[in-house]
Amino acid sequence: MREQRTLFERDDLQPLAARLRPRDLDEFYGQKHLLGEGKVLRKLIESDRIGSMIFWGPPGVGKTTLARIIANRTKAGFIDFSAVTSGIKEIKQVMEQAEKNRRFGEKTILFVDEIHRFNKAQQDAFLPYVEKGSIILIGATTENPSFEVNGALLSRCKVFVLQALKTEELTELLQNALKDERGFGGEKIEIAPETVETIALFANGDARSALSTLEMAVLNGDVRGDTTVVTQETVEQCTSKRSLLYDKTGEEHYNLISALHKSMRNSDPDAAVYWLARMLEAGEDPLYIARRVTRFASEDIGLADPRALEIAVAAYQACHFIGMPECTVHLTEAVVYMSVTPKSNALYVAYGRAKKDALTMLAEPVPLVIRNAPTRLMKEEGYGKGYQYAHDSEEKLTNMQCLPDSLLGREYYTPTEEGAEARFKARLDEIKAWKKEHAKKDS
Repeated sequence: MREQRTLFERDDLQPLAARLRPRDLDEFYGQKHLLGEGKVLRKLIESDRIGSMIFWGPPGVGKTTLARIIANRTKAGFIDFSAVTSGIKEIKQVMEQAEKNRRFGEKTILFVDEIHRFNKAQQDAFLPYVEKGSIILIGATTENPSFEVNGALLSRCKVFVLQALKTEELTELLQNALKDERGFGGEKIEIAPETVETIALFANGDARSALSTLEMAVLNGDVRGDTTVVTQETVEQCTSKRSLLYDKTGEEHYNLISALHKSMRNSDPDAAVYWLARMLEAGEDPLYIARRVTRFASEDIGLADPRALEIAVAAYQACHFIGMPECTVHLTEAVVYMSVTPKSNALYVAYGRAKKDALTMLAEPVPLVIRNAPTRLMKEEGYGKGYQYAHDSEEKLTNMQCLPDSLLGREYYTPTEEGAEARFKARLDEIKAWKKEHAKKDS
């Protein structure tokens, strides 16, 4: 139900992030793509025309805050529900009350925090009430709702993707916390702008983390008379990140990922692990690194070792499942594997060649023999005529032409002799020799 406060709660004893929780959209930081002037979500909130929706985004970007802003603005009944502490019994009780409210013409908005923690049966309990309009469901999740929310329920909700806050947005938030009376506005805090930015960088897009770090830094600051001095060293002690912090959208970000990529390409596992650690300990998103390693597995290894892609994808999944800091070992395993396994860029080169032809020869028709023929008219026009089903032949090969006439004989994929690709090269040589021999017989 709606959150209740006790007589013993005092705002000045709450954490800074709680004291500064935005009370309306004008105090909200980030999510301009959804909440900027004229944007769809802002219009829905301001007009009190909320429908069932899911807020999906990383921690500390304002999912719960948005729900509370909606609660303060709406004329509907608002119920705050936690997936951590509620079961089927509680769901049914709330749904029955919402159904009674509907009969008296009152809408009920049900906010479910961490909706991904509900199992299928619990989520199914919401479905009939969402369908009837007894409730307007607002769910918040850090997990991909495509995988964590039932399809039937998800199809009745609009998904809004909330993004990690930008460094400049977090910097502005922190500067406001130093001025706001609910924050440190009533105190004399001396902190350099670059130190504030350091906290913003460390927060990795998480407003709650940024405010918590600022609060810790102020509490551990050097008290000089009536002034608290927060130095870069104070922040470094609070974050244990020191000089590792870097602008994740700036040059150093790209320098470090380039160093990691090129170290793996150069088969140097020690350098690769060092650059990996530099990025992770600076607060880089492990999923970003995992995505780059996955790209590397095909761009620089490919069929020289087909298992490289499997290991890269597995590392990504592990990072997604357990996050930092536990996933560091999974990324290390992937990075070392990429470094020591045989290398080939044949797939990268093949696509580049094909892309060039695809962009410059857009009008090349698909040969009739390999066109789909679902209708009689198409069959009469020769679609699929002469098609050879490879599985019907002993060799599982045919000499059927699959490229357009203008590209006949063009070769894009040229395998190397590296690792397992040598086996693919030998097989491709056999295929080409067979086709050449049978082309002569048929001519």
